Amino acid sequence: MKKRKKWLFVGVFVLIAVFVIPEVYAYFTKQNYESEVIAEDERPEGYETATLAGGCFWCMEPPFEKLKGVSEVVSGYTGGRTENPTYKEVSSGNTGHIEAVQVYYDPDVLTYEQILEVYWRQINPTDDGGQFVDRGEQYTTAIFYHSDEQKQIAETSRESLDESGGFDQPIVTPIRKAETFYKAEEYHQDYYEKNTFRYKIYRGNSGRDDYLEKVWGEDRKTNLPEK
Repeated sequence: MKKRKKWLFVGVFVLIAVFVIPEVYAYFTKQNYESEVIAEDERPEGYETATLAGGCFWCMEPPFEKLKGVSEVVSGYTGGRTENPTYKEVSSGNTGHIEAVQVYYDPDVLTYEQILEVYWRQINPTDDGGQFVDRGEQYTTAIFYHSDEQKQIAETSRESLDESGGFDQPIVTPIRKAETFYKAEEYHQDYYEKNTFRYKIYRGNSGRDDYLEKVWGEDRKTNLPEK
């Protein structure tokens, strides 16, 4: 009986450490409640920017951060009307913003076309109601272009995907002009590294990987060089 109580105590402690402490920490440091605009001069010099929305931004960082030529991937909010939105506001679905990431990449190493190759392999482009377990406009997909060239490349890429025959429904991912991008609270940046256990539980139960494996199979992984 004592041994059982001991393991019960250990289990409760682990749950508190994994699920409660990070939230308490985020609350008291306000890391979970402040967002900020990323100015042009704050982005890496010599790098170009790709702004992409694919549902939960926790899941959109890892595929790009491991690519050779990518300096950084930042999670944030864009496309809406609320200034400096909080995570709580965005997740409510009342701000018009959607979760997105900005990928800063070296154009001498990676092309925008290649960035989009990776992007399509992370999402369900036929779903206009959210992504996987996360529902609502705030979790929908979108490509935000920063130049006419990016717009043309994105349109061509989407058309090719639609004509590939890999999907039994139309591609609905919109291509929109880039708007103000608000960097999400520090608590959310590199979440998959800061909270590995929680991230794996969420991702494993989100349905994302099951869908991507079914749709892409062996083609899910690109041949792009990694760090």
